[in-house]
Amino acid sequence: MTLKLYDTMAREKRDFAPADPKRVTMYVCGPTVYNFAHVGNFRPVVVFDVLFRLLRFTYGEEAVLYAANVTDVDDKINAKAAEEGVPIDTVTDRYLEAYNGDAEKLGALRPTFQPRATRTMDQIIDMIGRLVRNNAAYAAEGHVLFNTQAYAEYGKLSGRPLEEMIAGARVDVAPYKQNPADFVLWKPSKPGEPVWESPWGPGRPGWHIECSAMIEQTLGLPIDIHGGGIDLVFPHHENERAQGVCATHDHTYSRFWLHNGFLNFGEEKMSKSLGNVALAHELLKAYPGEAIRWALLVGHYRAPLEWNADLLDQAKRSLDRLYGALERAKDVEAATDVPSAAFVAALEDDLNTAAAMAELFGLASRLETAKGENKARAKGELLASARLMGFLAADPDSWFQGGVDESVKSRINELVAARDAARRAKDWPEADRIRGELAALNVEVLDGPTGATWRLKEQA
Repeated sequence: MTLKLYDTMAREKRDFAPADPKRVTMYVCGPTVYNFAHVGNFRPVVVFDVLFRLLRFTYGEEAVLYAANVTDVDDKINAKAAEEGVPIDTVTDRYLEAYNGDAEKLGALRPTFQPRATRTMDQIIDMIGRLVRNNAAYAAEGHVLFNTQAYAEYGKLSGRPLEEMIAGARVDVAPYKQNPADFVLWKPSKPGEPVWESPWGPGRPGWHIECSAMIEQTLGLPIDIHGGGIDLVFPHHENERAQGVCATHDHTYSRFWLHNGFLNFGEEKMSKSLGNVALAHELLKAYPGEAIRWALLVGHYRAPLEWNADLLDQAKRSLDRLYGALERAKDVEAATDVPSAAFVAALEDDLNTAAAMAELFGLASRLETAKGENKARAKGELLASARLMGFLAADPDSWFQGGVDESVKSRINELVAARDAARRAKDWPEADRIRGELAALNVEVLDGPTGATWRLKEQA
């Protein structure tokens, strides 16, 4: 089956084909690093990580280049640095490290490139210069603005009429603008803000130009896939496309545009400005990263997803089922390392993660009921399929024993060994007494042909 992806520009699913199968390029808008990221910020991270894995599976690991940027100069970053009385990189380095750590715990592979705006300043200034020379931008009162009238297809990506774009754009009304929808490429820095020298005076870049320059620097233009949240279609991606095309004279910019839906908390989109956030950093203290990842992927990526504690608990139970099947088949050697055809077909259908998860459960059921070679094949296909989606990376025993303090775990292991010894000595009263002590610690003992193991009972 051919990989099909829903292209926002075409407004339909299309067969995906890269310009060069030996060099597949994908860019996804990353974080603005001024605080811990909420779990909604990680929905695109997890969604596009699945696509990254699928592309690597299809074209080869070395053939896929994935860039996810970091916005490390911004009004919120400036305000945070001023509040703490530190340089902006003290703030951005701190929260980028936390962001990458959280992403890793959620099973996301590190992108090939992670460009930062402050380290791409020469490329940003160069691209602005080209836009000015191409009559697609103009300087005015220390600013440089993109001339939206210079690009006939402005608005095609979002499908918005000009009047609506003017009303909805995050742009300042200023007397030096030639057109109301024109947006800033370069602006003077305020006192105390970071500043860079440019041909148009000291200042800093606008938000949109940063991504176009970082794409050009890391991947080259045009690219195969551009991804991000649905809220970025306009104005960010619309503006990116316009300036990127006008700077390079290539009308394509990106062959496919993919956008994930919002993560909603109650009736509203999760956002720091609304104060309705659940920080991934905090959730990871209470739930395994795989459970959070499962919850983020349980619905189709293009649809909104309602976030609540039940979703996480259901995700944990789903993974318990899969890990339980592996635990009960731990003496079976996997006979293949290739995902099932049905699983791959589900992901190739515009990342249909719900259908892919259903196939994982089907493989787990086959593993439980099959015999001989069929059982070994089912185990291999389950592990390989789950790995393609970023799941079942833990040892089953450690999964069920997760969250236990090491000193407590040591005590549990001692009790399990003591009970095993009592059973071998046929000291049944002592074995029962120890089982009761383990039950008080919320531990379930599992007796098997190779000895006893244990797991935590499901929390109430």
